[in-house]
Amino acid sequence: MIANLADLRIGGTSGSGAQAVERALQLLSIVGRRAEHGVALSEVVAESGLNKPTTRRLLMALMRSRLVEQDEVTRRYYLGGELYVLGVLAARRHGLLEMAADSLKRLSALSADTSFVSMRRDDYAVCLHREEGTHPVRTHALLTGDQNPLGVGAGSLAMLAALPDEEVEAILARIEGVLASQYPGYTPDIVREDVARTRATGYAINPGRVISSSWGIGMAILLPDGRLAGALSIAAIDSRMGEARQKELAGLLQAEVERVQTKMRALFTVRDPVPRSKPAGARRRALQPV
Repeated sequence: MIANLADLRIGGTSGSGAQAVERALQLLSIVGRRAEHGVALSEVVAESGLNKPTTRRLLMALMRSRLVEQDEVTRRYYLGGELYVLGVLAARRHGLLEMAADSLKRLSALSADTSFVSMRRDDYAVCLHREEGTHPVRTHALLTGDQNPLGVGAGSLAMLAALPDEEVEAILARIEGVLASQYPGYTPDIVREDVARTRATGYAINPGRVISSSWGIGMAILLPDGRLAGALSIAAIDSRMGEARQKELAGLLQAEVERVQTKMRALFTVRDPVPRSKPAGARRRALQPV
């Protein structure tokens, strides 16, 4: 992820990869200590003891790795979204899994079927947890830790459909070979049709394309700023996924997605005294620091 730091030239001379990484992590720590309100370039320079050109190059490398973001209006630096992903994968206690745990229990209790919480990892969806239901006939199509390309499976499709069109197309181009070799029920055109249907209905359906008898329904979870956080989904045998029940399960999912998003708003929304010309939720991030 930050391997490109090893190629940076430190202070005008070629520095070791280890030194570059150490200095970049030092800057990441400085940005992290000002996580709520961000930090200006001059403050990073002063606190790190590095010169301005070196600081800028290291921050650029961190931004390319999505570990740091820069507000386009204030030019202040913030922790990037990739850190949230890494935090959930490495230590889930304060991440999406913790916030969705009660919702998964309710979904499985109310539906009697198996429920899941998943999140995006690059071009893939990762199942963070599987909550068993009480129905005697269960589907085992998705287990904790399993990864599928975005668009394959209900939760995965819900996440893909929540992304902008240009990002959807870029992902489909990258996973086309994987679909062709490992997922015979899928093609890029099929996924595009699924995305359109998901956006129209508000929920994603997997009509047994991975395992013929195993159907799924999923819905995306969004962060307070509108970015994708993950998805909740329910899987059941095909006889329990008729059209009427799909609508019933979609209602259950919607209620739990709203609960999880409410928890996220409470966790991530903070008062920010730094003047901005745009609301915090409408920030746009720029790649070029100044």
